[in-house]
Amino acid sequence: MSLLSKIFRILITLVLVGVALWMGRGAWDNYMESAWTRDGRIKADVINITADVAGTVTEVLVHDNQLVQKGDILFVVDKDRYENALAHASAQLAAMQVEKGRRSSEASRRAGLDNAIVSAESRETAEFAVGTASAQYQAAVTARNLAQLNLERTVVRAPVTGYVTNLNVFVGDFAAVGAAKLALINRDSYYAVGYFEETKLPLLKLNDAVELRLMSGDTLVKGHIESIAHGITDRDAPTGRELLADVNPTFNWVRLAQRVPVRIHIDEVPKGLELVSGTTCSVVIPAAQSRLRQSQQSQQAPQTQK
Repeated sequence: MSLLSKIFRILITLVLVGVALWMGRGAWDNYMESAWTRDGRIKADVINITADVAGTVTEVLVHDNQLVQKGDILFVVDKDRYENALAHASAQLAAMQVEKGRRSSEASRRAGLDNAIVSAESRETAEFAVGTASAQYQAAVTARNLAQLNLERTVVRAPVTGYVTNLNVFVGDFAAVGAAKLALINRDSYYAVGYFEETKLPLLKLNDAVELRLMSGDTLVKGHIESIAHGITDRDAPTGRELLADVNPTFNWVRLAQRVPVRIHIDEVPKGLELVSGTTCSVVIPAAQSRLRQSQQSQQAPQTQK
């Protein structure tokens, strides 16, 4: 083998090694230092729908995963019981109204009689009776209003426009107060959360444009940074029984960067795309990558001058 052939092979090897190093450095910058993460989630506001009054469910007017409009009826709790309660409260109110009128007439009549016929104590007693009857009347008004409110609450309506999820109520079920019967995902509340490593936080700025790529089809969704979390749980220092820090006595030399939630407002959703809360997405911040390149160039410039 000639010397020229050996030199050529060595040069080819050096070129290949150089290209590999250059590509490796680019991959390192892209995956380790650039402002992007594959750890993103699509989220939305989830409302737990409960009954405000207890009773047997008589009607269920929705099905699972259905889109409902704000104000639509979801299910109905036994109305007969609360209609009877309202009728009883209304009757009590009418009785208190009659009693209040009787006591007022009696007090007015005694006040108009001569002192020789009616004593001052009798007048005071009549006035006190009017006050008691008035208070009882106001209590009856409150009870009637509460009965009316309970009757209205037997019809459970959608508080927002959204999607029925995890429907767990059927005709004949007993609805307890505060027990969730279904979840309603607010259709207008979808947002994204990117969990960025703490080393990349200096590159992020509020209102930076964001590109979201969903794992389902690699669809591009545009948004911007809405806020950055100001705290996460410190797993190495939980609170002890005496409310003192229970610091882990061991220390790992390999320290992984903590991930901090970054909330992203979704500005534009492609037509026909249905977002699903909990799905995965990749989050890219183009402006932050530009800042990173500028920072690297500014660091290389002094070295070049030297």
